[in-house]
Amino acid sequence: MSRAMCLIAAMLLVLPHAVSAQMQPHRAEYALRLGTSANAPRIGTAFQDITLDCTGWHIKRDISSEIAITSAWKLSLASKLDGEEARSGNGFRYRAVQIQNGAERDTKGKIQRSGKDLRAEIVSPTGPSQFILPPPTLMPVAAISHLVDRLKAKAAAFPALMFDAEVVGDAFLVDVTELEPGSLRPAPPADSPVAVPSSQSWPVFMTFTRGREQEQRPLFSVSAKVFDSGVLDRLTVDTGLLKVTADLQSLEMHKAPTCPGS
Repeated sequence: MSRAMCLIAAMLLVLPHAVSAQMQPHRAEYALRLGTSANAPRIGTAFQDITLDCTGWHIKRDISSEIAITSAWKLSLASKLDGEEARSGNGFRYRAVQIQNGAERDTKGKIQRSGKDLRAEIVSPTGPSQFILPPPTLMPVAAISHLVDRLKAKAAAFPALMFDAEVVGDAFLVDVTELEPGSLRPAPPADSPVAVPSSQSWPVFMTFTRGREQEQRPLFSVSAKVFDSGVLDRLTVDTGLLKVTADLQSLEMHKAPTCPGS
């Protein structure tokens, strides 16, 4: 996958223990822009819909972008994810489809905790693979809840392992640092403010490294505003060569179900 495709696919995987009460089901729409300047060109959109029923969490993500490399050469990128995560956080099934300039890549995966082992079974265009993930690896929704829990506990810096279905199809080691208030880039002046139901929020900076390989150099970094509802805004993804931003355009909060035994 090209570095640009990794950048776009990474935009909304950011940190999506058992699932706790902080995560609230919601549908969010984001505007993607190339660069961090006030007049950075808009290059696409991203939608994320996270719903919850009595069987578990359901994640739908749709990212589309077109980057003009030159006046005659444009890079068209798309990434779609459909996933189901157990309420316990012990299992995750997904299908990820990525398209780059018309070339499609289809991947299916199943992550399941069995005893002390967290087993991954991935089927991609390169063939099937099976491997054991580090036991602390969190699934997407559980990872968001863990992030909020640690920030609420006033942890200024902490690591976390999370499974990523779209960029590496493996575990990421995420190093999280809370930033000083006001340190995030300002919202684009052309955007209308979006109300986010929340009592707290935190500016954070995160680096993403391959979790099982423990590489010394992170693949990319992300800064974002994290709300205690699990909603993210003002994201900036930096690969070292490119920076892409995502800013909240609309938000719909879903009602959580009342389930037997909950």
